[in-house]
Amino acid sequence: MADLLGSILSSMEPPPGLDDREARRAREQSARLRTLQEQEKRQKAAFRKRMEREVSAFLQESAEPRRRFRPMSKIERSILHDVAEVAGLASFSFGDDEDSRYVMLFKKEFAPCDEELEAYRRGEEWDPRQAEERRRMKEAAQRQAAEEALRGPAEVTPPSDYKDKYSHLIGRVAAKAAAQAMEANKAYGCVPVANKRDTRSIEEAMNEIRAKKRLRQSEEEAKSS
Repeated sequence: MADLLGSILSSMEPPPGLDDREARRAREQSARLRTLQEQEKRQKAAFRKRMEREVSAFLQESAEPRRRFRPMSKIERSILHDVAEVAGLASFSFGDDEDSRYVMLFKKEFAPCDEELEAYRRGEEWDPRQAEERRRMKEAAQRQAAEEALRGPAEVTPPSDYKDKYSHLIGRVAAKAAAQAMEANKAYGCVPVANKRDTRSIEEAMNEIRAKKRLRQSEEEAKSS
């Protein structure tokens, strides 16, 4: 019995060692990776063919100037950009985050301007009629500014004169008289006209004052006597 058990055990292969198990896991991992790569390759090829059909229909069968595609992954967008380049179309990606980014294709005769691209980047819809109206308004404003620059600064006139400004306070007649009673004096500013016409010297004025004072004193003395 013991000889039979020994012969059976000796005929069996020894259990795999650690190196054998690691090698087997590496082979299995490599096989799974090749399978995934082949699967990804087939998916990319199928997606490219589908995009080629859609781009061809957009060029030949559609009258629309531009086409917006659904949000795509980075790899799908790269494939679509490549297909568009081969077809001679302009392509741009828009969207703030990776999950919402999408591709838009433009035919050559409808290539987008910078303003249109900025609208899409802001997430806004592009309205050519509104854009044309804004362009006309901008050009009109520029022409008006150029004409004003050629004319020079505008002449500013006061809305009213002195008597009109203060007539509600002192009356129209009094305001007119006050305005006429003031005359510019180059040396002393504005002084009454009567003061300006007094051309006597200081000495003559003092003599006149003294004479009037003596006359008044004489009259007072005569009354007291």
